Amino acid sequence: MLIERLKKSLCLCVFLLLPVFIFPQTAQRIEGLLASNAINYGQLAQFVLEAAEIPGVGSPELAFQYAQQRNWLPSNATVGQPARLRGLSLLVMQAFEIQGGIFYSLFGSPHYAYRELVYRNIIVGRSDPGMLVSGDTLLYVVGRVLSLQESNIL
Repeated sequence: MLIERLKKSLCLCVFLLLPVFIFPQTAQRIEGLLASNAINYGQLAQFVLEAAEIPGVGSPELAFQYAQQRNWLPSNATVGQPARLRGLSLLVMQAFEIQGGIFYSLFGSPHYAYRELVYRNIIVGRSDPGMLVSGDTLLYVVGRVLSLQESNIL
């Protein structure tokens, strides 16, 4: 019960604060993401790359292609495939140029990217690198990264 209340409070805070940090995102797209239980790698790439202010990634397909060419997504990911938390972690680490620990620096794998974001309290609560990424999870993680960057903590 307490965990559910905390989760709802965090989602509400993210929903209220995220528009302050992500200007190019429209309210309709954010509402669509919040309503989604599982987003695909195309949507994930588009949202994260726009939040990181990387130009020229207008559509999900272009954003996915951009990220895939730079090895910012898992090698087996496809544009319409449901996104996993490990894939989100790798994309966030790369797009926002977050320096990782020794294992992430050596291997640069999605698993170590996930572990780095958990260590930095960007991904909180019970989670697994293989979990599907919901819209509210995506908004929370990106909002947290933007907030930490704004505070010069990252």
